[in-house]
Amino acid sequence: MNSNPHPNRDVASAVLPVQGAHIPALGFGTYGMNGPHLRNVLVAALGHGFRHIDTAQMYGNEAEVGAAIRDAGVSRSEIFITTKVWVANYGAAQFAPSVDQSLRKLKTDYIDLLLVHWPRGGAPIAAQIEGLNRAVEQGKARHIGVSNYNAEMLRTAVKMSPRHLVTNQVEYHPFLDQTALLRQIAASDASLMAYCGMAVGRVFGSEILRDIAAKHERSVAQVVLRWLIQQPRVVALSRTEKIERIAGNAAVFDFALSEAEMAAITALRAPDSRIVDPGHLAPAWD
Repeated sequence: MNSNPHPNRDVASAVLPVQGAHIPALGFGTYGMNGPHLRNVLVAALGHGFRHIDTAQMYGNEAEVGAAIRDAGVSRSEIFITTKVWVANYGAAQFAPSVDQSLRKLKTDYIDLLLVHWPRGGAPIAAQIEGLNRAVEQGKARHIGVSNYNAEMLRTAVKMSPRHLVTNQVEYHPFLDQTALLRQIAASDASLMAYCGMAVGRVFGSEILRDIAAKHERSVAQVVLRWLIQQPRVVALSRTEKIERIAGNAAVFDFALSEAEMAAITALRAPDSRIVDPGHLAPAWD
C-alpha cells in the first residue's frame, strides 16, 4: 500500500511532453541499489509522489523494481518505467529476448521508455535503432530513446529511426557543459534525461550552491534538481538510498530560481568534470 498518505502531487503531475510521450519531469534512479532495501526505498518514493522509475538490465534490479511497484499499491498506468538494453544484447538474436526478460522481471506488459544503454561495445547504431523500433512494433515499448550518445550520434540515430527518439539519457550536473548536446536535443525535438546530477557529492562543496540554497531555505540537492528541471527539455533523475531524503528531493516544484541564479549555477561548469566515462563504451564526447 501507499506508504505516505500525503504524496507530493506536484512531482506526480509534472510532465515534459515530447513527441507524444509525457515524461515525468522528475524521476527516481536506481543505479547501484538492489534487494529489499531498494524495494523499501522505491515504495517510499512512490508514496511521496514519484511516478517515473529508471532502471536498466545492467543494474540487475528490474525484478526488485517490479516488486516495489506491486508493493506500493499504485496503478501501473500511473507509473512511467524507463529501462535500458545492455550492449551485449544489441544483436538481432539477443535484443528482443532481452526485452522480454525485462518485461518478466518488471512484471509488466509494456515498458514506457526503452533505451539503449551505451553507443559502443555492442552492435552499430543502425542495429540498436532497429531493435528499439521493433520493440515498439511488437507492443513491448511505448516510447524509445538512447543513452550516452553524443550530439552527432543522436543526429544520426534520429535520421535512422522511423519513430521518434524522445530522450538521450546522459550525465548532467552544474560542472559539466552540455551546451552542444542540448542544442542537438532541441533540433531533434527530444529531451535530455539527466543522471549524476549531484556530481557524486561535488555539488555540496560549492559555496555558490550553498548560498542559493540558503536564500531559498532549501537544500543544495533541491537547488540542483530545480536547476535541471527548470531548463527547457531537461528531465532529472533523483537518486538517494536514504528514505528520509526522498520527500525533500520531491519538493522542487514549489519554488523557482531566478535568471541570475540559473546563470550562476550554469557558470560553475569546468573542464574535466565528466565522471562517467568508460572508454570501451563511451563516445567521443562533445
